[in-house]
Amino acid sequence: MPELPEVETTVRGLATVLEGQVIRSVRVNRADLRRPFPVDLAQALTGARVTGLSRRAKYGLIHTDRERTMVFHLGMSGRWRIDPDDIGKHDHLVLETGEGRVLSLNDARRFGSVDLVDSDRLESWPPFAALGPEPLGPDLTPKLLAAAFKGRIAAVKLLLLDQRIVAGLGNIYVCEALYRARVHPAREGGRVKPGELKLLVPAIKAVLEESILAGGSTLRDYARPDGELGYFAKDFAVYGREGEPCACGGTVERIVQGGRSSFFCAKCQK
Repeated sequence: MPELPEVETTVRGLATVLEGQVIRSVRVNRADLRRPFPVDLAQALTGARVTGLSRRAKYGLIHTDRERTMVFHLGMSGRWRIDPDDIGKHDHLVLETGEGRVLSLNDARRFGSVDLVDSDRLESWPPFAALGPEPLGPDLTPKLLAAAFKGRIAAVKLLLLDQRIVAGLGNIYVCEALYRARVHPAREGGRVKPGELKLLVPAIKAVLEESILAGGSTLRDYARPDGELGYFAKDFAVYGREGEPCACGGTVERIVQGGRSSFFCAKCQK
């Protein structure tokens, strides 16, 4: 599943083509993805000017001068394609700009989604209202995590994946951040020490920023809108490396938490 760096990379790629442009045509090639497309999507976007693009958690946002924002989620296999050579059966939404650029939302497994939200109601839109702070923003601090983890017996890995605590963190980057902070993923959240939280917060931010600079991580179907692959996967310290040596001389192990694989080194993560 595309995680925060992949969505951020996607949004930045779309911005180079869409920002400031008028959407000349909108074509919806099927009725639904994970849920139905908005019935007025084509009417709302055709002729609208894109005023900006942004991201909230793992959602991409395309803002327009009609005070409506198209919110997309890439699901498991979704990706945007810029000026594709052809439109195939998995290109479910196609936009064309006034300059003749074509953008298609391609989603073979159809776990993604597209919504239209009044721009002034984005913060109160139910999927956003329950989200915690952005991990790359100033609100994610050791103090915030200390308050969220206080007295919790749930594993720190699972708490970090709770979108109500931090918005947008996914399995890959939580594994990598916990490794950098030398915190075992199964440690009870309430037993993570203040000094460790001071290492964990910058580790979260650093691993996300580095992945964004590398274009994200190419796992399964992910690619950037321009078709290029993300290259951060080659820098994974622990994720997907079960049985391989850790830099400390230990061995990378894997456990299952909440139905997801957690990768870690028991020698340097306590």
